Amino acid sequence: MIPELRERFNRNFSPERYAALRELLDSRCGVPVEFRVAETPVFVPRALLDQMAGAGAELTRSLMSNPPYLASARKAIPKGYLVAGETTHPNFLTADFALAADPGGSGLQPRLVELQAFPSVFAYQALLCEGYRIAFDLPEGLGCFLSGLTEEGYWNLLGKTILGGYSPRNVVLTEIDPENQKTRPDFEITAQKFGIGVEDISQLFAIGNKLHHHTGDGWMAPVRRIYNRAIADELISRRVRLPFDLTHPWTVEWAGHPNWYFLISKFSIPWLTRPPFPHPAVPPAVFLDEFLDGPGRSQLEAQGVPVPANTGPDTTYTELLLKPLFSFAGKGIQFDPTQGDLEEIHPAQRSSYLLQQRLRFEPTIETPHGLTQAEFRILYLWPDGGALTPALSLVRLGRGKMMGVDHNKNQEWVGASAAFFPL
Repeated sequence: MIPELRERFNRNFSPERYAALRELLDSRCGVPVEFRVAETPVFVPRALLDQMAGAGAELTRSLMSNPPYLASARKAIPKGYLVAGETTHPNFLTADFALAADPGGSGLQPRLVELQAFPSVFAYQALLCEGYRIAFDLPEGLGCFLSGLTEEGYWNLLGKTILGGYSPRNVVLTEIDPENQKTRPDFEITAQKFGIGVEDISQLFAIGNKLHHHTGDGWMAPVRRIYNRAIADELISRRVRLPFDLTHPWTVEWAGHPNWYFLISKFSIPWLTRPPFPHPAVPPAVFLDEFLDGPGRSQLEAQGVPVPANTGPDTTYTELLLKPLFSFAGKGIQFDPTQGDLEEIHPAQRSSYLLQQRLRFEPTIETPHGLTQAEFRILYLWPDGGALTPALSLVRLGRGKMMGVDHNKNQEWVGASAAFFPL
């Protein structure tokens, strides 16, 4: 999207440089990076990233200042997952945006894909930016950190948010079976950088009112703060039984309190298109139960979404996506759902799905394989007692229906990427 930088990169690209990038990442992480790394970063105007970052922050604050929304979202938390000690704000936030054609003809506009108050690959992404700089000898004068942060300032802010002032010995990163997660490179970089342990959440254990973990030297230590990476829907789908009760008020702090995973999530999208907080970046959406048995259909039509008048079982909604509310990495999203598909979902489960206007990503990245789409994720840090800070961006490139790996198999110049902008 900055033509001269794009042309220079493509001209100087070589498979050897890409191989050097992959080797650097594997070496620095200490484990193989098993997800696909794109051959290229993207080069965008700083103003575009700032626009996305500002929209994500504005939407988050609107939700947090809306008591009816928070009360409704809290009721949607599954039984057994309403965790004690909820913090006044999330410590981590991500906002995903597509670049779509503006219906008014004024070019490309960011449109929200989703908000999620949950950590992303904050440590790995900073390393990926460094890797692109080194492997491809990127020009000086290109930045990647937001809010005026330097690289040192970014790591300091991330450390402050994760550790919360505690000794690394008493802070752990928890995940489900972390050694076999694709995001393990991020865990390893985080552990190296801050000296914290990486634990399977099912291996924590209670003594009295405190949770403990086994340290690397064969001892055990109380856990004062948990950097939580265990996704609730995966705990549920895998039927993981924890040796402690999540709802008990343990003497522990959470860096990324689990409740915020539900409170700021896809559940928020229908609310963000309603008064008093409609936002032009948010595509219209309604809950499935409201679409089938309430005002949802007319609400979508009133917002300009084409909805077929026929409601026979074969009626196909080509302009809508069916999404489960509490799923991660695009799991369960259905394109072109039919009326029959919608009605097959049990009435008791319909409030856990939404129908959202389909976004059509505009291909904008010139590659040897043709124009490629980009999805931008803004990574925010919000330390205890601090401010919500857009810190870094993450980019996913693809030419399929979605940005995920399953929709971009056997392709090149797609996958995980990073954004750079002229300083």
